[in-house]
Amino acid sequence: MFFDQKELETVGIHAKGRVYRNPSFEQLVEQALIKKEGKLCHTAALAVKTGRYTGRATKARFIVEDEFKNEIRWGKQNVAISEKIFNHLYKKVSDYLSERETLYVFDGYAGADKNYSLNVRVINELASQNLCARNMFLRYTDEELENFAPDYALLVAPRFEADPKVDGIDTEAFIIINLTKKIVIIGGTGYAGEIKKSIFTIMNFLMPKKGVLPMHCAANTTENGDVALFFGLSGTGKTTLSADEDRKLIGDDEHGWSDEGVFNFEGGCYAKCYKLDEKHEPQIYNAMHFQAVVENAIMNPHTREFDFHDNSITENGRISYPLDFIPNAVPSGKGGHPKTIIFLTADAFGVLPPVAKLDHKQATYHFVSGYTSKLAGTEDGIVEPQATFSRFFGAPFMPAIPNVYAELFDRYLKKYKPDVFLVNTGWVGGKFGVGERISIANSRAIVSAALNGELDRVEYEKHEIFNLDIPKSCPNVESEILNPVNTWSDKDEYEKQANKLAELFENNIEKYPSVSNEVKEAGPKPTKKIKVNEKG
Repeated sequence: MFFDQKELETVGIHAKGRVYRNPSFEQLVEQALIKKEGKLCHTAALAVKTGRYTGRATKARFIVEDEFKNEIRWGKQNVAISEKIFNHLYKKVSDYLSERETLYVFDGYAGADKNYSLNVRVINELASQNLCARNMFLRYTDEELENFAPDYALLVAPRFEADPKVDGIDTEAFIIINLTKKIVIIGGTGYAGEIKKSIFTIMNFLMPKKGVLPMHCAANTTENGDVALFFGLSGTGKTTLSADEDRKLIGDDEHGWSDEGVFNFEGGCYAKCYKLDEKHEPQIYNAMHFQAVVENAIMNPHTREFDFHDNSITENGRISYPLDFIPNAVPSGKGGHPKTIIFLTADAFGVLPPVAKLDHKQATYHFVSGYTSKLAGTEDGIVEPQATFSRFFGAPFMPAIPNVYAELFDRYLKKYKPDVFLVNTGWVGGKFGVGERISIANSRAIVSAALNGELDRVEYEKHEIFNLDIPKSCPNVESEILNPVNTWSDKDEYEKQANKLAELFENNIEKYPSVSNEVKEAGPKPTKKIKVNEKG
């Protein structure tokens, strides 16, 4: 579908080449192959490389300091940038895109509940990235597009790099969000995750104003409407554990929770593919066919098959595919109120129990804490797991003042009373480099027991240091691993590492003075003071 180029002039683009508006999947794949952006693999998915950035460029993301500045939690995740620098780079990006031989425009929306949706326009130079956008956002019909008007526009120029000497920033890559002008500019990085995460950051800022809790979580449901939420940062298992053949997938990454229930922000999935195995993750593996995009995986040039165990490029290889590639996906992208909430963490210390049941105060504590380990490849510069606390299990994407999210979570928790579990998909038997990762089979069995109520019918014991109730048994899981101290040969070293992590929890929660003492008391209680750092 060709595009009236005058519409691009509203965002400063005076296109000299051909502009395609909402080209089909087939056209985008054809264009990507013609322009040598990638190659087809043995299942006809498009294989591409994203260049230097194979994960989010965390040090290159900025928010313009504008009329909303008092509503933003400024810091390492939300770095302020002046409107002057934004305008300077905005003009350079729009001028650069104006000169391209071909531009691609995707018009769609985020937010499956139309009461809260956001119209999105992506304008970019690569067919493969436009294909990812078409996979990841929700799509209108051709008839609906006739009256389309964007709420936000993204200008994406991965082959344009900033010059730190003249452009006012100290990195060649940049992702800049302007909430007042409703513009996002992205340059210097071909990682498609920046496109979707920019829009979801905006959604996460806007939704609380409408009484909606935005959540960095996956969601699935049963035929009877028993909704489950899976919170967790990248690499903790949201996509893997929510893709369950016995349940219907609502979405794998970003959702809202309103008084009407849960709804997906996305129209697709963006799954990690490092060590992807057809046996253990069949839904994700089988989604890798025509229309899907595989980023940064090693492909045999003769057989066109991937070696998903080869991490020579990154451990953060990704597959982007439409949600309807999952056979049991929920077409509406909506569900009822959650019956079960699961907080996923990948503990690099190897000391957290594989599962613990949380009461209301503990749930609030761990929601605010958002502990996990950043895994290799998920962000630029991360080469081994590092302990981190990411409030609400998604601090990089939650730009508003923290109380906004904590109060909404507390309100919905009290009102709808879901069961809440903390599930560790990280290491057992020792910290990273000594122990081993909990198997997907064990994690699936634990999640299944939590969802079907079996963990309500077992005996629990208290973990003194972490102040957690852990089950003494779980169907289809070896009882020995449920209390992690049992898996360590050196019990004294276990106690030392557990106290280290408990102290990190205590140090982190003190950053939130508005958290009540009652909630703070629900957190870990180190039995010995240990000098700590954030590396496992």
